[in-house]
Amino acid sequence: MEKPFAFTVHCVKRARRHRWKWAQVTFCCAEEPLCHLWLHALQELLGKLTSRPKHLLVFINPFGGKGQGKRIYERKVAPLFTLASITTEIIVTERANQAKESLYEINIDKYDGIVCVGGDGMFSEVLHGLIGRTQQNAGVDQNQPRAALVPSPLRIGIIPAGSTDCVCFSTVGTNDAETSALHIIVGDSLPMDVSSVHHNSTLLRYSVSLLGYGFYGDIIKDSEKKRWMGLIRYDFSGLKTFLSHHCYEGTVSFLPARHTVGSPRDRKPCRAGCFVCRQSKQQLEEEQKKSLYGLANTEEVEEWKVVCGKFLAINATNMSCACPRSPRGLSPAAHLGDGSSDLILIRKCSRFNFLRFLVRHTNQYDQFDFAFVEVYRVRKFQFLSKQPEDEEGGLRERGKTRFGPMCSDTPACCGTASSSSWNCDGELLSSSSIEVRVHCQLVRLFARGIEEGPKEEPDS
Repeated sequence: MEKPFAFTVHCVKRARRHRWKWAQVTFCCAEEPLCHLWLHALQELLGKLTSRPKHLLVFINPFGGKGQGKRIYERKVAPLFTLASITTEIIVTERANQAKESLYEINIDKYDGIVCVGGDGMFSEVLHGLIGRTQQNAGVDQNQPRAALVPSPLRIGIIPAGSTDCVCFSTVGTNDAETSALHIIVGDSLPMDVSSVHHNSTLLRYSVSLLGYGFYGDIIKDSEKKRWMGLIRYDFSGLKTFLSHHCYEGTVSFLPARHTVGSPRDRKPCRAGCFVCRQSKQQLEEEQKKSLYGLANTEEVEEWKVVCGKFLAINATNMSCACPRSPRGLSPAAHLGDGSSDLILIRKCSRFNFLRFLVRHTNQYDQFDFAFVEVYRVRKFQFLSKQPEDEEGGLRERGKTRFGPMCSDTPACCGTASSSSWNCDGELLSSSSIEVRVHCQLVRLFARGIEEGPKEEPDS
């Protein structure tokens, strides 16, 4: 360059469809002292940004999705971390649950965050390890359904390299590795709800996206037997499950989320700086304070609602569950940090009507606008599948004493003996009868939520 007194600033440039791109701008100065003055001022400002990570633990799943995790990290992510002066310790996993087990064993206090390179399964491993380690350090028993879980101080970053990358797509708006890396570098923070799933006072799993019984449970159960088919097994199992058209009988009991300021059908999606999440969190904290000091009616008996019948599917979503195939997701207005889950009940109906419901997930129409579909925003829920007579009597007694009248506006339950399985964020649960509780903003991600696009305006 003719004038050697220059410096380069690396920055983020917004692109289409919520993508971020790395960009650089070079500034030329007439004099060397001026150049040094600018450099000193910029470095001083960067040093004051305490939210930006300096040292990260990175887990890479080399087998997930199309097996490109290691390559994606080395080519798209590592060079950006180097530019940002972020140091890393990398663990390439060799077996299932290695990341989870590692987080229980190593000293995590020296890191500013945990990064997982892979799909939703890899994220789930890191999530379980981080939550479990945090509760262990705090002396909290995770097997107690009513336990107040302690939030982790560490954030989780997701570099998408899986088959669907639902969590990344729902929190960033795209499954682009460079975009996710830049969100980590600038130190974004997004609080997110987590649901605990218990059976008989034993923790089964944590869930952040989808808990699905019936249709989605059958798909994942069938696809597990066809891993040799690769990713196409999900399409094959989906078609097979749809044609089978099985419905399952059971009882759903739930506690409505009265603290939330939104509803599942208000067409107001969760976005960056979400008012609904912020306000709902405040109202939930106020409720908890009143209950603590005995200023409010804490009797949950009257608030619980009960629905029973035959269901094609029962879905509970903590987020929209958007992905490239379903850009708006299973519940477009679900919120990431409002302390609630959207409980979707699809009752027995014809194949044609169920197909109409499924197609609605790929377009702009309201997928809840069917007589056989019910949706509720809940804080807790329980599900009991159809039981033998000796156990069913006990269920009725509990329903009378705790939940009030059952099935007041629905037909009487009748005869199906088989039961399905629960799909918990892509993993099968061992029990069909479960108890679920939403923990408000239990974890934080290196993300900021989906930003409003220039052409996207909120609904009036």
